[in-house]
Amino acid sequence: MTTKKKSDNFIWRHKHLLGLRDLTAEQISYILDTAQGFEQISTRSVKKAPPLRGKVVVNLFFEDSTRTRNSFALAANRLSADVIEFTKKTSSVSKGETLLDTARNLESMGVDIVVIRHSAGGAPKMLSRSINACVVNAGDGYCEHPTQALLDVFTIRKIKGSLKGLKIAIVGDIAHSRVARSDMWAMTKLGAEVTFVAPPTLIPAEVKKLPVKVSYSLDEVIEKVDVINMLRIQFERLGGNPFPSVREYSHYFGLTAERMKRAKDDIIVMHPGPINRGLEIESEVADGNNSVILEQVKNGLAVRMAVLFLVNQAATTQQ
Repeated sequence: MTTKKKSDNFIWRHKHLLGLRDLTAEQISYILDTAQGFEQISTRSVKKAPPLRGKVVVNLFFEDSTRTRNSFALAANRLSADVIEFTKKTSSVSKGETLLDTARNLESMGVDIVVIRHSAGGAPKMLSRSINACVVNAGDGYCEHPTQALLDVFTIRKIKGSLKGLKIAIVGDIAHSRVARSDMWAMTKLGAEVTFVAPPTLIPAEVKKLPVKVSYSLDEVIEKVDVINMLRIQFERLGGNPFPSVREYSHYFGLTAERMKRAKDDIIVMHPGPINRGLEIESEVADGNNSVILEQVKNGLAVRMAVLFLVNQAATTQQ
């Protein structure tokens, strides 16, 4: 199995994946190239490879998740690792144990890689400075969700060949979206032009400091973009009323079949899930020919296999 596509002289040196902001375009591309080498495993009759045999991966999820948690678990299994599933409700955290104590206790059991999702921004970074195990960020607060962004750009690259020169709209609840932030870093570093599209109340205050354009009208950009990534409205994070009504939001910012008539014929329609059908996107569009939503889920497996493989490789090299 080949896990390198570009330069054989490139060496991955990061034992943690905490975000994409500080990675270079070359490093991001290297992860994508590595993921491409792992795609074939899922097509074999025996869907296993030995790179993480004897290693232990813990899914340390303090927030609910379906796709990301299961994708990481399956990725670790495909690489022959043992997987521990951490559940907050049945753990000592419910008795007052701290995140750090929990992680150190798990590490003392021989855990090699900690995949963490946490509502507090910066939790993965704090953990990476406090334990010896590799740390992979599966989503922290409003900060980043690096593997979601990696699978997004991996999907676009497979279809378009490159992101260079593409115009990409990220639409919806930008303010509360760690996916939007990681997508922005990955896409712009790989040469795409990114536009955040949302009502003013859902645009982050620091947007002027970010390498993106801003539009308050989906109709203004729908004809121009090559890729459109629709974000979930995170009702559980909303404070107050950022828009008058669900109906009004859907009218101005929902991706409808009618709006799609004005889009490019080969536009790529994406969504990180879970989908609020009829709000952010109509079912006809979500299930249509331009949609790659299920392809994103499929590609997430290869990307997360690549990430687990690379952080473990770096850790082994540094020992």
